[in-house]
Amino acid sequence: MPARPKKSRLAVSLFATPSALHEEIFYTVVRAGHIVGGPDHYIRREHYPGHELILCLRGRGEVTIGGRRHAVGPRQLAWVHCHRPHAHGADPRDPWELFWIRCDGPRLSRVAEVLETESSPVFVGFDFDFAVLIYREIFALMEDPRPDAPALIHAAAARLIALTFASRQRQQPAERQSPPVLHRAIERMKLFYFQKHRVAELAALCGMSESHFTRLFRAAFGTTPIDWLRRERISQAKRRLVETRDAIKEIAAQVGYGDHYFFSKDFKAFTGVPPRAYRQRELVGG
Repeated sequence: MPARPKKSRLAVSLFATPSALHEEIFYTVVRAGHIVGGPDHYIRREHYPGHELILCLRGRGEVTIGGRRHAVGPRQLAWVHCHRPHAHGADPRDPWELFWIRCDGPRLSRVAEVLETESSPVFVGFDFDFAVLIYREIFALMEDPRPDAPALIHAAAARLIALTFASRQRQQPAERQSPPVLHRAIERMKLFYFQKHRVAELAALCGMSESHFTRLFRAAFGTTPIDWLRRERISQAKRRLVETRDAIKEIAAQVGYGDHYFFSKDFKAFTGVPPRAYRQRELVGG
């Protein structure tokens, strides 16, 4: 193994200046690189634009978010929300080598919030080799003059973020995953979405109290059982609107709505358009 450097070295250092349009619609990467860290590698800021996604290739380091320090080891990824006070640096005894990007984009701060990056900024157990390929792809695209490069960077960044979601799902405690104990309720709603379902009955099916069932369901899916069922019904309605010529009133009944006016209102709330407009749009698009 080669000796670790006494000073940090930038093996790759990339800059980009996205257009206002690209910043509005894409995940953009304004800075990226490959750092072979030395004991001196340490960055501290009160506030900085964007989010830094740091992939530790080897060695060790740490990130500090909200005054709390978090160790980062090989094959792990750290998400630093730079809009808040933060710091990160190498472990002087075993300095890290890393790939990193600084990115931003529509609602990315909300994504960071959902992933709880302020309290748990370190991700483990993802496909590390795939992550390395994504970083290398972003590096290459940042130097690519093609007009579609910003869209391709957006797609690559989205794949990287998908890895963090998969990692977080595995990291979460059992109560926050999709527990097998909920499977009977999910199966019932999927198979019989057109029937009426009461939360108390679904909870009993899973052998738990209504309050515990609702709490566990919300933790696993981020919504209530009834809202989950509504979304399932709307998904079924979308298929029928495109694949059949059934009247909207009939489709409303087929997916469990007794009142087709309420169905139309619910459909628009979830899709942004009324059922008739959705059918016309999708048939033309198809």
